[in-house]
Formats: sequence, structure tokens, C-alpha cells
Amino acid sequence: MDILIVMCIGILVGRVSILRRAKKKNEYLSLFCTFILIFSMGVMLGKKDHFFEELSSLGLTSFLFFLIPTVLSIGLVYWLTRVFMKKDK
Repeated sequence: MDILIVMCIGILVGRVSILRRAKKKNEYLSLFCTFILIFSMGVMLGKKDHFFEELSSLGLTSFLFFLIPTVLSIGLVYWLTRVFMKKDK
């Protein structure tokens, strides 16, 4: 629920015309927050005692989390395109 609230606040902030003028500052702030997020994720992973032993299973799991939705999404878009975007001959 918290994520939904944050997303709605982000949408509202993006719609306010006063904040559109501060677009460049907002871009820098977003980049900085992304760097902080990546750094903190690295620190959390680095604190694990058996990180290198778990790395192979983490890599396989994350690869499957990437591969399965990607393949299914491409297949669904391909099928929907063939069904609904037929060319008139």
C-alpha cells in the first residue's frame, strides 16, 4: 500500500506546473537517489557472510525472473499484434 501512495504522490507532483520548471533539479535528485539506492543495495549484499556461495543461486534466480516474463511478454505482444493488426489485402 505504501508503494501505491508514493506512486500517486509522484504522479501528482509531476502534474503540478510549478514543479515542471524545476525539471533539471528533479532529474539530478532522481539520479542521486538512484546512486544511493544502488550503493545501499551493494552494502546490504556485502554484509552477507556467505555471499559468494549464494551468488550462483542468486544469479540463476534473477536470470529466471528476467527470462520468463520477457519471453511471455514478447510472445503475448507478438500474438496480439498478429490477431488485432491484420493488414487489409
